[in-house]
Amino acid sequence: MLLDAARTAATHAYAPYSRFEVGAALSTPTGEVFTGCNVENASFGETICAERVAVTTMVAAGHRSIDAIAVVGSTDPCWPCGACRQVLAEFGCRRVIVDGPEGPMEMEFTDLLPHAFGGPA
Repeated sequence: MLLDAARTAATHAYAPYSRFEVGAALSTPTGEVFTGCNVENASFGETICAERVAVTTMVAAGHRSIDAIAVVGSTDPCWPCGACRQVLAEFGCRRVIVDGPEGPMEMEFTDLLPHAFGGPA
């Protein structure tokens, strides 16, 4: 279900520079789902990744914890970048799911970022 929501989100990506469209869908421990897509900018440093769009949407809705996040991109697998990994750690993300060449791949978040920097989570 999360991968399908991430695929749909990717269709809304704004990626005129890289043409690398990414979608993310996360679920909270209570089952709410929030999605995001990457939004590029001519000033490349202002680009925001799909994962962080989903997280900020979740936070704006009053949630503070992530059970799982699914990420899909123009090429698979599409793992979260370092900045997104740190943001996901801040909210206690437990699992990461991506499309792989032979189907979905899932791992515990602590295996993806074993030594996250600080944060309340």
